[in-house]
Amino acid sequence: MKLLRHGQKGQEKPAVMDANGKIRDLSSIISDINPEVLSPANLKKLQAIDLSTLPEVPTPERFGTPFTGLGKFICVGLNYSDHAAESGLPVPAEPVLFNKWTSCFGGPNDPIVMPKNSVKTDWEVELGVIIGSKARYVTIEDALRHVAGYTVINDVSEREYQIERSGTWDKGKGCDTFGPVGPWLVTADEVGDPQNLSMWLDVNGKRYQHGSTSTMVFNVAFLVHYISQFTTLYPGDIISTGTPPGVGMGQKPPVFLKNGDVVKLGIEKLGEQQQTVHTWNETLLD
Repeated sequence: MKLLRHGQKGQEKPAVMDANGKIRDLSSIISDINPEVLSPANLKKLQAIDLSTLPEVPTPERFGTPFTGLGKFICVGLNYSDHAAESGLPVPAEPVLFNKWTSCFGGPNDPIVMPKNSVKTDWEVELGVIIGSKARYVTIEDALRHVAGYTVINDVSEREYQIERSGTWDKGKGCDTFGPVGPWLVTADEVGDPQNLSMWLDVNGKRYQHGSTSTMVFNVAFLVHYISQFTTLYPGDIISTGTPPGVGMGQKPPVFLKNGDVVKLGIEKLGEQQQTVHTWNETLLD
């Protein structure tokens, strides 16, 4: 099942995509796609609905985030060995964790607005894991039972802020608009094995990233298990699981985003995103 939200910011409506690719309105069933809806029991109720009985929605002008009520936006760094190599860093012995501030959370095709004085804004296609039930000290064997579904994330990053300005990575990761998510939340049953998904990213039509979740250092089950040792995961939390090689910082010479660039990215079974890059423009944030 592919869950989505559409409409202008702050006015999004819940919807689902049927097996024929038609978008069906869920407003008569649920008020929104929030953490409560992501529970196993409530997802099962939605999956039992005859979608053909729901009103069809014309192709939306805008996709919002595929769920609302984001709790934590947890990210995993250097989780592909070849990306670690292009970054000049060793493969970590344990997952590298950092956070994106929740204010960066945005729709899949919303603009990327570079922060003031940015000179090294970069891209990263990543598999997003959306939590559906509370996970605390879970085993690897039980970890995937806590996953509601998966989505596409562009972990947009300002490398100067992240690397050159000391302290944690967070300051280069959580800028406004730096967390495009969607277009859909694809439920775990429909995705199947999360470690067998191809992924890619283009800038202005040039392919920079092409990889597969099969080459993760730490797989999804291990990450959910591992993170749950340090913080309780709740429905509506999201884990961004790392990126394959091909980021701008790793090019020779490095390539960073500039005003007017178009970034397009996708993951097998999970859909595509497209963003246009803008220099600082506060009117594009609200």
